[in-house]
Amino acid sequence: MELSTPLTYAGDPRAAADRAAALESAGLDAVWVAEAYGFDSPTIMGYLAAKTERMRIGSAILNVYSRTPALLAQTAAGLDALTGGRAILGIGASGPQVVEGWHGRRYDRPLGRTREVIELSRRIWRREVIEHHGITDLPLPPEKGGTLGKPLKLLNHPVRHTIPVHVAALGPANVRMTAEIADGWLPFLYVPEHAAEVWGRSLAEGAAARDPALGPLQVVAGGPLAIGDDAEAVRDRMRPTVALYVGGMGAPGRNFYHDLICSYGYESDAAAIKEHYLAGRKKDAEAAVPAELLERLCLAGPEGHVRDRVEVFREAGVTMLNVTPVGPDPARLIEHVRSWL
Repeated sequence: MELSTPLTYAGDPRAAADRAAALESAGLDAVWVAEAYGFDSPTIMGYLAAKTERMRIGSAILNVYSRTPALLAQTAAGLDALTGGRAILGIGASGPQVVEGWHGRRYDRPLGRTREVIELSRRIWRREVIEHHGITDLPLPPEKGGTLGKPLKLLNHPVRHTIPVHVAALGPANVRMTAEIADGWLPFLYVPEHAAEVWGRSLAEGAAARDPALGPLQVVAGGPLAIGDDAEAVRDRMRPTVALYVGGMGAPGRNFYHDLICSYGYESDAAAIKEHYLAGRKKDAEAAVPAELLERLCLAGPEGHVRDRVEVFREAGVTMLNVTPVGPDPARLIEHVRSWL
């Protein structure tokens, strides 16, 4: 099992990137850079490329609406060149509030768009001359307003022709597609105890259609990391995040995170969180997050408990443990967990 960390995207991005880069010598294998509707991810990934030598740098995530498939492929190829072959392209559909509210793009055909980005990116990295007609038309045909476009291929020679593509997916159809065609899977609010019952069928169906040349699907999941007799308090730090995603994300009837928590068996808790959050009672929403759920989302507590949690994630199929170290010495925490892997 490998070890990674998400980059904190609130605050000073240079300081956050410097902190993540400092963990490279402690044994960190990868860092994931989010974007949401904050600072863009590729700029920070480029900064990290100059600050690091060994660990991989991934986007988690770039949405498939705000950039064309060709630009996503170019971005990954550029980062791969800067890092000497350490890039990971993490993509996903994001959600309608961000896509329509921030980018002004219609939120439609998320699975088809994701599949198209993966297929086109791989063709572009192989430097094929691209002619494709689907959701995206390359080149743009005359009936859609095209006049001067012609089929092109990537100008540069990529460092690698097979840059790993990881997909953020939660719903059954999206997870099935991810297991079929992606290199890796980026689930969120992942509870390993429930992974098989929630996603097992989708993962199996996707794997049955998977090209063996892709190798096994990589799974990246984890949570806050803290070790010590008083580390259980760290779990409560997740309350605002869980309350936000379960209660306030997505459009009415299209909150994937709310549906996920319900599928874990916390239907009444999810309903209470949503009710409080939408009524503006954020503290009540946070208080409604069940302690058991927080325990299972985190790797926080006495050393024995944390070691047990690592093994639960491993047994659930996680291949890269994605942790946010909490405490005065993050490097020591990373080194400690690294010694168990």
